[in-house]
Amino acid sequence: MYTLYYGKGAASLAIHAALKETGVPYELVAIDLDAGQQRSPEYLRINPQGKVPTLLIDGKPFAESAALMMMLAERHPQSNLAPPAGSLARAEWYELIVTMANSLGNNFRLWFYPADVGSTNEDSALRSAIQQRIESMWAMLDARLAAHGPYLLGETFSGADLMLTMYMRWSRNMPRPATDWPALRKYADMMRARPSWRHITEVEALTGW
Repeated sequence: MYTLYYGKGAASLAIHAALKETGVPYELVAIDLDAGQQRSPEYLRINPQGKVPTLLIDGKPFAESAALMMMLAERHPQSNLAPPAGSLARAEWYELIVTMANSLGNNFRLWFYPADVGSTNEDSALRSAIQQRIESMWAMLDARLAAHGPYLLGETFSGADLMLTMYMRWSRNMPRPATDWPALRKYADMMRARPSWRHITEVEALTGW
């Protein structure tokens, strides 16, 4: 049995969609990030970093979106969250997941929470550098999809697409959102029409995407 502790539109978004893709039963526990519930003693007992997501697997807590996507793909191979184990496509999938976590996830963390490195939103040099890093990834992924789409692995959907869609959504209020790139814009329309994405959008009452 799974229990997902999630924040509205936060790093738990892709895992919420992945759980829906698996078709297995799961429970949701909303964490109000604006109210600071992630720092409550109760939540810190299961996630000492005070972040979302946390996924309870048979009562044991696990964290980090990229790791959770890998766990779900391995536990539910019939869900097609990842290519077959041992295949070259699976190796490519691992590479994509880790690259996005490092190059998008980490940089978005700095974009939204500059205090993590002792900075502020007014630090224009830092924000410009972060924006350039994120935009360089959009350019690379746009070229990949234009040449080898419609999904990150070509004709085959995977959990990597849920991760990318989550990161793209985070860019919607940036000076240049991901949908400014043509292949990514087409990709976003396709992914937003996917039943699992429509479901989590409704459940989490997301707007603007």
